[in-house]
Amino acid sequence: MSNLKLILDSLICGHYERGRNMQSKRSNSKSSKKVVSAVLASMVALSSGAAVFAEETTPVATNAVISASGSFSDVKSGFWAEKHIYKLASQGILLGDKGLFRPNDSVTQQEAVTMAIRFMNIQDQLNTNTAVVFPTNFTVNNYFKPYVALAFQHNLLDKKVETDDTTSKTTWGEKKASREWITELLVRAIGKENEANALATKATSFVDNSKISASKLGYVNAAIEMGLTNGIEGNRFDPLGSVTRAQLATFFSRGEDQTDIKYVNSSEGIVTELTDNSISLFVNGSIRSFPLNNTTAYYTKTSETKVSFSDIKLYSKVMIIENSGKAVYVEVIDPQEQLESIETTFERLFQGNSLGVSNNTAFESYNYDASTVFLDVSGNKIEPKDLTAGSQIIIKRETFTSAKNLVVVQVKTGVINKNGSGTVESIDINSKTVGIKNTVGTIESYKWDDVPVISYQDQLLVPAELKVGSVINYTVQNNTIRSIEITQAVERTIRGTIYEIGANGTTITYTKTGGSLEVKLLSAKPEIVISGIDKPILADLLADATAGDQVEMTLDSKELVTKIVVLNRQMEQKPNATVVSYDTKTKLLTILDEKNKPFVVTIDDKTKLIYNTSIPSLTGIESLLTSARKINLSYITNRALTLEVVYKYDGTVTAVDTLARKITIQGANGQSMTLPYLNTSVEMYGKSYLNISDVKVGNEVTLVLGDNQDTVSKIQMKSSVQYEVASVDSGNKWITAKSGSGTNYVYLDKATVTSDSGQSMKASDLQIGQIVNVTYSGETAISAQVTKLISGEVLAVDTAASNITVKSFAGGTDVVKATGAIKILRAGSTSTVLNSLIPGERVEIRKDVDGTTIINVLSKIEKTFWKYTDTSREFYVKKQLANDKNLYKLSPNAYIHQGDTTLSVQSLRENDKIVLYFHNDVIVEIQKQ
Repeated sequence: MSNLKLILDSLICGHYERGRNMQSKRSNSKSSKKVVSAVLASMVALSSGAAVFAEETTPVATNAVISASGSFSDVKSGFWAEKHIYKLASQGILLGDKGLFRPNDSVTQQEAVTMAIRFMNIQDQLNTNTAVVFPTNFTVNNYFKPYVALAFQHNLLDKKVETDDTTSKTTWGEKKASREWITELLVRAIGKENEANALATKATSFVDNSKISASKLGYVNAAIEMGLTNGIEGNRFDPLGSVTRAQLATFFSRGEDQTDIKYVNSSEGIVTELTDNSISLFVNGSIRSFPLNNTTAYYTKTSETKVSFSDIKLYSKVMIIENSGKAVYVEVIDPQEQLESIETTFERLFQGNSLGVSNNTAFESYNYDASTVFLDVSGNKIEPKDLTAGSQIIIKRETFTSAKNLVVVQVKTGVINKNGSGTVESIDINSKTVGIKNTVGTIESYKWDDVPVISYQDQLLVPAELKVGSVINYTVQNNTIRSIEITQAVERTIRGTIYEIGANGTTITYTKTGGSLEVKLLSAKPEIVISGIDKPILADLLADATAGDQVEMTLDSKELVTKIVVLNRQMEQKPNATVVSYDTKTKLLTILDEKNKPFVVTIDDKTKLIYNTSIPSLTGIESLLTSARKINLSYITNRALTLEVVYKYDGTVTAVDTLARKITIQGANGQSMTLPYLNTSVEMYGKSYLNISDVKVGNEVTLVLGDNQDTVSKIQMKSSVQYEVASVDSGNKWITAKSGSGTNYVYLDKATVTSDSGQSMKASDLQIGQIVNVTYSGETAISAQVTKLISGEVLAVDTAASNITVKSFAGGTDVVKATGAIKILRAGSTSTVLNSLIPGERVEIRKDVDGTTIINVLSKIEKTFWKYTDTSREFYVKKQLANDKNLYKLSPNAYIHQGDTTLSVQSLRENDKIVLYFHNDVIVEIQKQ
C-alpha cells in the first residue's frame, strides 16, 4: 500500500506541475488523468474501507463529466439546483466522477475549500512541488492539501481556529462542512470579510439565532444581506446542519454576482445576431460568434429553471460559457434592449445611405447600412424607399460601440392602408379607439369614425360587443379602422328576451333587439342569477313570446351560454290571493287579491305550476283550485305566468303557544304569521319521536299546511350536517358520506347542489374526499354545498387579528380568518387557542356548519424511501424496526417537493430522506430532504 501511495503522490504532483501553467487547456491532460483514475481504482479495491476521496477521485476535464443531455446523468432536467450545477461545471469550478455529480451527498470541509479555490480562479497558484506539512492533529487527504494550504495563504481559513479544533471525531478534511462554516468560507472567498466584521454583533431574525456561533454571526448576516442564503423552512438557519453538493453549488453560483472574477471560458456581451445554430455577441469591442447545439442550456438571471432559445432576444445582455469553442451555457443578464430610441420626423433619403430627419427647427441625418431593419407601423419589413415624408419614425441605435449604428427604423405614424390579423388588445367606446396586437407582437391603435363593420359567424356586432382577446382580421383605410372580422371569440355578452327554454335544457331561444329569434346552446351548468331568488335554477326562468325575462347572457369562446342574468321581469304579481272559482273548460281563474279586489286570469300550457309535488301538471293542480284556496300568482295582462298553490311557509319560530295550539313564524320578507296546529307531526333529520315541545324559538322551520290550508299538519325543522364524501352514485343521486364515526346514505334528488364558490353543479359532480354541508328540511335534503378546504403549510399565525397564513400546495398563499369558535385537532388532542398552532405545521382548514373554524393538523413521520408501485399507488419506506409499518397509500393529488421545486414520485430514489404528511392515513405531502 505504501508503494501505491508513493506512485499516487508522484502522479498527482506531476499532474499539477503541468496543470499550473495550463489552466485554460485542461482538456489536453486526459491521459495522465486516466492513469491516476486507474491507480485510485486499484487503491480502493485493495483497501478494506471506503474510498478516501469522497467528492472527486481526480480532477476530471469539464467536457468529460457533462453528459450529452447537457448535465450530469444524476442531475435530471428540472432539478432545483440544475442551473447552478451546470454553470459551475461549465466554468470548471466543480467536477464530477464518471459523469455523476451526486447532488445530495454531504460536502466535507476539504471538498468545500477546493471548490472555493476554483471559484476564486487562483488554482494556478497551487504549489504541488513542496510537501505540505500541517499540525499533527490537522489531517487532510493528499489530493486536497495544496488547496487547503492555498486557502490559508489567502485568508479563506483562520489557521488558529481550524487547527485548534479538537472536538471532531473525524479528521478535519473529512469532517462534514456545516452551514455556518460554509457561509464564512463563501463570504471570505468573495472578499466581503469587512462587511461581515461590521455585522458581527447584529442578531439575525432566525428563530435559532442563539445557535449560531458568535464568530460566524457576522458572516451569516453578510450572506443574508447579499441574498446568498435565506435560511430553511420554519425561519431557521440550522447553523450546524450539513450542506449538500447541490446546495454548495448554489451558494457559489449566487456568490458570483458579488465578485468581478473572470473565467477564461466565460464571456459577457450584447447579442447582435441569432441564428438556429449560433449566437453572436459584441464583446470588448469586437463581435464573437458561438456555435449552438441541442445540448446548449439557456437560463435567465432571475430564473432557476431552463428557458428556451426563443427567450434569448437581440440586443439583450448575456453571459456565455464555452467549451471546445461551443456555447454550452447561455444566461440572460439583462433582458432589456441595449438600444437607445430617438423619435423624430422623416424628411428624405440622401445618397450614401443617409436618413434625413427633423426635430422642430433642427435638421439631422443618420447613416444606415445593409444590416439596418426598416419596419412599418405593423412591424412588417419595408425598404427605406417606402418611407413617406412627414411620417413619425422611431430610430433605435446600439449603445455598445462608438459608431452607434442604426439597428431599427420603424414608422410610428403615417398614412396606413392595410389588411392585417391580430388580437384585440383594448377597446375604448368613448374615444372610438381599438388597440390591436399584430402577428409580430407590435401594438397598433386605430380610431373609427362611422361605426365599423364588426362580424362574427355571419352576425353583425356593435363595438361594445368586441372583447379584449378576440382574434381578428381587420381592414384599415386612411388610418381608420373600417372592418373587423372576429375569427376566434372570447367571452362576450348578449341581451334579449327569453322566448323558449328547450325541453331537455340544452338550448335557449331569445328575441333579439328588432324582433328576430335566435337560438343558443347552453353549457352543462350555466349560472343563473335572479334577484330575490336564492340559488335559482334553469326552471326559474320565465320564457314567453311577448313577456319572457329580459336577460343578459354570457357566451364563452365556443358560443355556449355560461351565465344568464335576469335584468327585468315584465310580469305583475298577486301574492296571498284567494281563489273564487276556476272553469276547467275556459281555463279562467277568478281570484280576490290581498285587498279583496276581484281579478281574472287565464291558465295555459305555458304557465309555470307549483304545488306539493315534484311533477306538477295542469290536471293535478285543477283539483286544488277550489273556493278560498290560497295562491300566489304572477301574470302579464290577463295571462298567468306562474301559479303557486300555497302548501307551506318557511320562516323562523318567534313563538309557540301550546295552550292555544298556535305557532308564529317570521318569514324572509319580515312578515309575521300565526297558524294553528292540531295533530301536528315534527320532523328533524336524525331525530325520532319529536313533538311540539321540541320546537324552540329561533328554530328555522317549514310549516306544511293541511289540505284546507288553515292548519299546520307538519313542522319540518331545518338542520345542517357536515359530511365527507365517501362515494357517489350518479344514477340515483345519492352519496355515502362520513360524519363522525358513522357512514350515511344522503339522497340529493330534491337538493340544489353548489360548489364552494356557489356555482350550480350536479350531485354526480361531487368528488370523494370533498367536505359538504347538507341542509335538511325535516328528513329531506334540500341543499348541499361543497365546503372550501384550505390545505398547506402554516407560514404565520397572527393571534391578535385571528389570521392564519397558509402556503397552499399549489404555491399560492391564503390568509384564513379564524372567526367564531376554534378547534385545532392534533394527534388525538383538541386545542381551542390559536397560538398553539406552529409555523411549519401542515394543516387542513374548514368551517363547520355552526361556523366553528376546524384546523386539522396533519401527522408526519420521517422515513427513508424504498420504492413505489404506480398501478396501485402503494408507497414503500424502509423499516427501522422489525414491526414498523412500511406501506402507505399515496393520494392522487399528493404534493411532492424539495424546497419550492415540485417533484414527481418517480424522481425519488432509494434511500432518499423524506418527510411524509398524512390525512386519514393517506400520504398527501412528501417533502424530500
